[in-house]
Amino acid sequence: MLPATSKLCAAISYRHLRNMTGLRRQAAVAISQELSRLACRSPGPSTWIHQVCRRSSLLSSRLEEKPFSEMEMSYIKQGEEALQKSLRILEDQDDWKTETVAGNGDKVLSKVLPDMGKVFRLEVVVDQPLDTVYGELVDNMEQMGDWNPNVKEVRILEKIGKDTVITHEKAAATPGNIVGPRDFVSVRCSRRRGSTCVLAGMSTTYGAMPEQEGFIRAENGPTCMVLRPLPGSPDRTRLTWLLSIDLKGWLPKTIINQVLSQTQVDFAKHLRQRLAQ
Repeated sequence: MLPATSKLCAAISYRHLRNMTGLRRQAAVAISQELSRLACRSPGPSTWIHQVCRRSSLLSSRLEEKPFSEMEMSYIKQGEEALQKSLRILEDQDDWKTETVAGNGDKVLSKVLPDMGKVFRLEVVVDQPLDTVYGELVDNMEQMGDWNPNVKEVRILEKIGKDTVITHEKAAATPGNIVGPRDFVSVRCSRRRGSTCVLAGMSTTYGAMPEQEGFIRAENGPTCMVLRPLPGSPDRTRLTWLLSIDLKGWLPKTIINQVLSQTQVDFAKHLRQRLAQ
């Protein structure tokens, strides 16, 4: 308790937090305390999950940036919440069932969660170094529609600091239009801690992007991608993708499950083709 209190007091003494007005300053401190509680609550995390949870303190990563508005702080907190929830889901190794195993070893697993329904987990190895994969998925995010046929468009609506963005994504219609056009408004955050990278997100509301004509506004998250160098092969990357989506509309669950698991398999294939170019 004493070390944690000392760190918090030291953080509050930074110029940027001293200049925050009451509510914003209180929000920053409250978020830091909440993240610490979440990180410590998860029982028995594996090494890489523990590393990310332990070092993803929102407050410390924001001290050198400009003060944020209350709305921006709300989005930052949503991104952190998506990250923490996603890691807790991945941490629990029980009850995952195999959906698909491709000839190259790509694997899709699934499990049913009481408060979320069915979630999917892709496990693949990409023959490219982590920085290359990270750059394509984060730095070149808006180009995803150029190489992934399941994505029509990804557009960044707003950047908040170095790690958080608000995006609008349009999904491409499925063959035969089994699943009609969907779109998503999401808050996304990225974290790089040591040799592990986590890209997390969840649906949000954004006043400048109301529901669009011709699209059903679907919801996703919490979702995340975890990137780690393959042990013994630093030029290869292990990618884990947790997918949780509510497509909305009247769709049989069997069709939804088939579409989502196939979407993950297709993503791995198209990502490899993109990186090989």
